[in-house]
Amino acid sequence: MPSRLHTGRALVGVKQSRRALKDDSVQLAFIAENAEDRIKKPLLDLCREKGVEAVMVPTMQELGKYCGIDVGAAIAVLRK
Repeated sequence: MPSRLHTGRALVGVKQSRRALKDDSVQLAFIAENAEDRIKKPLLDLCREKGVEAVMVPTMQELGKYCGIDVGAAIAVLRK
């Protein structure tokens, strides 16, 4: 896991990430293991459908830190 995701290529948050996945513009997704299942499962399903590797990160707080934000994040994606 990178110490920090490069914000120029990264999108953080469920809505932006879902949109990018649907547009086939994602090369890699990072999903927090402790995100609610109602949020996490559809994102994992979409990653599988689109053939995008989903890297699991232990906590939302840790993922937020990697993204350079002060709050937790359920998902972050790297764009192609």
